[in-house]
This record gives sequence, C-alpha cells and structure tokens, in this order.
Amino acid sequence: MAAPKLVAFDADDTLWPNQPHFDYAEARLYALLTHYGDADLLGSRFYEVQRQNMQLFGYGAKSFMLSMIETVIQLTQGAVTGTEIQQILDYGKRLLDFPIELLPHVPEVLAEVKRRGLPLLLLTKGDLFDQESKLARSGLGDLFDHVEIVSEKNEATYQRIMRRYQVPPEAFVMIGNSLKSDVLPVARLGGRAVYVPYHTTWVMERVSEAELAGVSFREMASLAEVPAWLDTLR
Repeated sequence: MAAPKLVAFDADDTLWPNQPHFDYAEARLYALLTHYGDADLLGSRFYEVQRQNMQLFGYGAKSFMLSMIETVIQLTQGAVTGTEIQQILDYGKRLLDFPIELLPHVPEVLAEVKRRGLPLLLLTKGDLFDQESKLARSGLGDLFDHVEIVSEKNEATYQRIMRRYQVPPEAFVMIGNSLKSDVLPVARLGGRAVYVPYHTTWVMERVSEAELAGVSFREMASLAEVPAWLDTLR
C-alpha cells in the first residue's frame, strides 16, 4: 500500500474526554425527573427522541439539550415546570464550556507525527461553534495543519475529504475511538483505519459484530502506539 500522505485524528474521546460529561448530564436529568418515571423509562424515551432528532439537530450539546427538553415535555404531557426546564438548560450549557483535559500522550503523539513530516487533520463531527470552542480550549490548534468539522462521518464525507486534499484512500489514515464513525467508513473505502477504544461509547456510535465482519482495521490500546506504527508504513 501507499505511504500515508494525510493523518486524521478524531477529537471527542480520542484527544479529550467528552462522553463522560454527557453521561453525567444525563444522570442529573434522570435524578431531577424521578417523580415522572424511572431511569429505564426516561432512558428509552430519551434515546428515541435523540434518534428522531438527529437529522434535524445533528450532534453535540445543543442537540442533546433540545432532546432532553422534548423528552420531558412528552413524558409529563406538558406538566414539566419552568424551573425544571431551566435546570435542564443549565445542564446543557455546562456541556458547552467544560474544561478540556487532554487524554494521555496526546500532545506528544501529535508532535511526533508532525516531526515525521505528515500533515495532520483534525476531523470531527458535531456543532461548528461547539467543536471550534473545544479545539480552542484544548490548546492543540497549532499542531494541526487542517481542521474539518462535519455534520456526519460516513463514506460520502470521507470521499469528499479525500478529494479535497487530493489523497487516495490507501494514503489516508483515520484514528479515532468510534467504530461507526472513524473506522468502518474509512476501512470500506480502502483507507487505513485505527481504532483506539475509549472506556465509554455513546449508544448511537455502537456497532454490532455483524457490521465488523470482514472489515480490516488496526486496534491500538493507546495513541502512544501511533508513531511507531506509522513508521512501518513508510
């Protein structure tokens, strides 16, 4: 295969923790609303509302917040109080400005890849303002040659990215924690996909064993393994 010409990194739960903040907000929501239903009922309804709203609101804290409010209105048949809605809004706002704490090895790995002369692309999906803010708070912006914030990570998106940067699939590397968004589309296009698992995964990003059948990708326990692996491809 061709030597890598562009190395892309996912952001949330690859470079910094993200899902734990959403899990915490969701747990607070359930605690707030226990008098309307148990956690299982709230969880199943919230999942369904998020799934239905994804095409309208996309991903991120704002979509999460709107879906929380809609879920509560549905479950309470409009009886939710203004005070409770304000608390939900407060939970959502905290998702937009939490401190960014980098995951282990992140700055060193990015610097090592750059020292190898490989262009770095931050490729993340979600709300533009939210993702730009997280990147700014992370302090990593100067390490990336390019930044792409997209509404979805599917094969069409990756094909568009590859055309834009004039990189054939076999010379494109994508590194991330999501099998659904970072691995499967890239591997199916013939690119190099690297899976670095995170300890928690958003339910919408989970895939079945059947979907992974016959898909070739590299799994690493840590980002620290990336530079040495890239050396084997050159």
